[in-house]
Amino acid sequence: MGDADKLAIDGGQPVRDSMLPYGRQAISDDDIDAVTAVLRSPWLTTGPKVSEFERAFAAQTGARHATAVSSGTAGLHAAMFAIEVTEGDEVIVPAMTFAATANAVVFEGGTPVFADVEPDTLLLDVDSVSARITPHTRAVIAVDYAGQPCDYDRLRILANRHGIALVADACHSLGAVYHGRPVGSLTDLSIFSLHPVKHVTSGEGGVVTTDDPLMVRRLEMFRNHGMSADHAARDRADSWYYEIRELGYNYRLSDFQCALAMSQLSRLDGQLSRREEIARAYDRAFAGLDGIRHLATRPDCRHAYHLYVVRLDLDRFRDGRRRVFQALRAEGIGVNVHYIPVHLHPLYRSRFGTGPGLCPVAETAYEEIITLPMFPAMTDRDVQDVIDAVVKVHKAYK
Repeated sequence: MGDADKLAIDGGQPVRDSMLPYGRQAISDDDIDAVTAVLRSPWLTTGPKVSEFERAFAAQTGARHATAVSSGTAGLHAAMFAIEVTEGDEVIVPAMTFAATANAVVFEGGTPVFADVEPDTLLLDVDSVSARITPHTRAVIAVDYAGQPCDYDRLRILANRHGIALVADACHSLGAVYHGRPVGSLTDLSIFSLHPVKHVTSGEGGVVTTDDPLMVRRLEMFRNHGMSADHAARDRADSWYYEIRELGYNYRLSDFQCALAMSQLSRLDGQLSRREEIARAYDRAFAGLDGIRHLATRPDCRHAYHLYVVRLDLDRFRDGRRRVFQALRAEGIGVNVHYIPVHLHPLYRSRFGTGPGLCPVAETAYEEIITLPMFPAMTDRDVQDVIDAVVKVHKAYK
């Protein structure tokens, strides 16, 4: 595919000789030292670094409590358990998200109900949510798509009016701010990912934040097989005894993973600033390109820029999004697409009867979006390479 696309553009060399990924972790010497220190300690898991990291993460997000788990997906699953989703319950989720958001509802026996998104931001459309609330609705999961906070003031009013839980899938938005308040302190439960392409990584991992101590107890029990007392509590009581009252999972995060994440957390502000710099450079470069536009940003919010997504006006690109996607990759730019609307996946179509036409805004957006590389370790040369490749492909395929 590469050679054909290169020749189709200019018959010459690609912008880059090696592929620039859309996202990638950056590991410092301090990160390595932090992990090494734990590896030399008596504890590898369920030790002091876990609670130390949880306290630091809670402070960062403005929440009273943080519970570390083995992945963002585990965090979503734990959140559904914490609010007691069960068979017959409905949970409203946006169509434009990674499947884990909806999968977590299914894990606990609930039914995901797909709401549409706003055309300019691709964030959850509050009016669409309102239209889908029924007596069976247990919760709404708002997804901070690409790193931008949803309209939490309106969502909170709606949730309170109907007596349902408000959950934030904040896996894209660590460090984002909504009307002066940090993401992580805005909803009943907020879930974060520590995957390598996210703002802070532990390799794999996740965190759930909340102000509710009852939720914390349920989260901690769920991540530890449903046990009524963990090893620390049993040690304090000089007892071996515990009970399993509800089904739980082994969703614990290790001490050395928490050490890595805590070291990375100390650099979050700088990482966010670099993401903003890259986004501004893209904004300026693409402002004059007919047929390419970036997503709108909300006023009075800080965008965390996990992703930088552009939309293509397909009436102005004669060969469609697929050709643009392939051509950019041939230029060494590792573009991606986030996401296939969840309700279009075969699992959901066969199991829940979803399909095209359910969420038309999300479905239209899916046909037009491309994700460009966005991660703090990008050099200025990397950023310019992305810009040069987009300009080159735009000129060739318009």
